[in-house]
Amino acid sequence: MGLFETFKRGLAKTRDFVSQGFTRIAASTGHFDEDQLDELEEILVCADCGVGASSDIIDYVKSEIKRTGDDSKETVFGNVKTKMLEILGDKSCLELEEGKLNVILMIGVNGTGKTTTAGKLSERYKKQGKKVILGAADTFRAAAIEQLKVWGERTSTTVISHEAGSDPASVCYDAIHAAIARKADLLILDTAGRLHNKKNLMDELSKITRIVEREAKDANVKTMLVIDATTGQNAVVQAEVFGEAANLDYIAITKLDGTAKGGVAVSVAYSSHKPIVLAGLGEGVDDLVDFDPEVFVDSLIN
Repeated sequence: MGLFETFKRGLAKTRDFVSQGFTRIAASTGHFDEDQLDELEEILVCADCGVGASSDIIDYVKSEIKRTGDDSKETVFGNVKTKMLEILGDKSCLELEEGKLNVILMIGVNGTGKTTTAGKLSERYKKQGKKVILGAADTFRAAAIEQLKVWGERTSTTVISHEAGSDPASVCYDAIHAAIARKADLLILDTAGRLHNKKNLMDELSKITRIVEREAKDANVKTMLVIDATTGQNAVVQAEVFGEAANLDYIAITKLDGTAKGGVAVSVAYSSHKPIVLAGLGEGVDDLVDFDPEVFVDSLIN
């Protein structure tokens, strides 16, 4: 199955909601007037594209209609796509640097699929012949440690872990030194996702970041926020909070197949200005795919 078909299948719920709504509005004449454009904006908001992004998209559509006089369904759809792509930005991929240790710091609240994403990334890079180590630094949740160990067994990947409730930074320290000693290509650190308030979050992530920077000076270190599409605008709030607590490099959006609100990808990109690099479009290992803005938008809107 090609990437477009994978996205089309995974985004089916959102695609049906958006495309059917768009088509219904323009069904009578094939053109959009002011009221219909307002309805179009409402559909985008309901698909969780966010109020700000949806408003900017429709403002752009209106300005193009005013400029060209073309309010046909085809042109309006095309302009919606154009503005969405501008918001999502160019395609950006998670890339490893050859000849050095790469560290991916996985952050995000519990339940977003963070640990599963870490396991699937391990599977991806093991298939590419990379030496991978997993660090179970989500020590507040015993199930996360066990879940990561299952992925380790499944992919024949070493998992560095301590007892539940231990210091996450200590796990990171040991995992880094294990990765260096074993000349690993990639260390994936699954960090804590249940912290009582923003100060605790910032303190914990700052401590982990200091450990990584101090103990792996020459490593290529990237921080990836994992958010769950089914949580809608809560995902946007998470991106804002974690963006304040850590220097985000990438965003991964999981469970896009489980919601009609997949437009949250647009909202998150609009508010965070960070590249989305991974999309979770199903339960299978191969359903974690590189996020392609053009394919995403084409899959969303006919």
